[in-house]
Amino acid sequence: MENVNAPTVTSSAMVVQVTISCWTGRKKDKSASAAVTSQNYADNGTASVNKKLLGNCDELSAIQKFVANTRNMHYSMTMPWSDLGQRLIPTAAQFDYHQQMTALVAEFHTMVDTFCNNYTWEVSRAQARIGDLFRREDYPTEESIRSKFAFNIDYMPVAPCFVTDIGDEAQSVMQEGYEKLLDRELTSAMNDVVSRAKDKIERMSERLDYGGKDKKKVFRDTLVDNVVEIVDLLRVCNLTGDSQMSAMCDKLEYAMSGVTPDGLRNSETLRVETKRAVDEVIKSLPSLDM
Repeated sequence: MENVNAPTVTSSAMVVQVTISCWTGRKKDKSASAAVTSQNYADNGTASVNKKLLGNCDELSAIQKFVANTRNMHYSMTMPWSDLGQRLIPTAAQFDYHQQMTALVAEFHTMVDTFCNNYTWEVSRAQARIGDLFRREDYPTEESIRSKFAFNIDYMPVAPCFVTDIGDEAQSVMQEGYEKLLDRELTSAMNDVVSRAKDKIERMSERLDYGGKDKKKVFRDTLVDNVVEIVDLLRVCNLTGDSQMSAMCDKLEYAMSGVTPDGLRNSETLRVETKRAVDEVIKSLPSLDM
């Protein structure tokens, strides 16, 4: 991949941090753990019994699954940035990202409201569900349970290096170091997007590779949708105007023009031509070796 121009990231992208907290509804039971260890003649600390405080509570499970899916969506729409859980988002994609994420925030709070309104009832049912593992002191109070859930989205600029209370030479060294840091982070972010694209494109190539074979490979409609979507993501995330990435997008967009899942299933000619075009794109992928 071409050398990136780090300062451009301050005007073409921003940092986004998503913080979601969700009550796990789980707790280690020391007595049960000790009992299992003793019954099996094992050393202390060998066994650990973690109990689901509400048993199989559908409402809590739904929230936990929702949170996991939301995190995955957040990751898919952004790029890695630093090791602190922050992500990079192109300014061109921020509006769509914010619309989708704020809708998820609203849905999250609706689900949490429903769960919290039924929490007292769920605790009363828990004793029957988990039997002798029930300990009333394990459960948050009705007043505090809502505080176990939160969903926040925070945006921050990718700020340039501002250090003034040092000498000119030291400031120059710090500025150079900061720009190198931005360069590394931006390169890593773009490589992540290219890697995701590679996975999607190679998946399509592998699924279309059954010409002349007796057994056709099964694939879902999303095989095509995923590749089309990755083109849009690559274009938006090309923060430095990398010519290799732009050329790859053009090739991939041309290869997918007029291609449909049913068309690929029903036409061997379309399948062969699409696989050939996709394989050419794979060969043109920017190098991730830095």
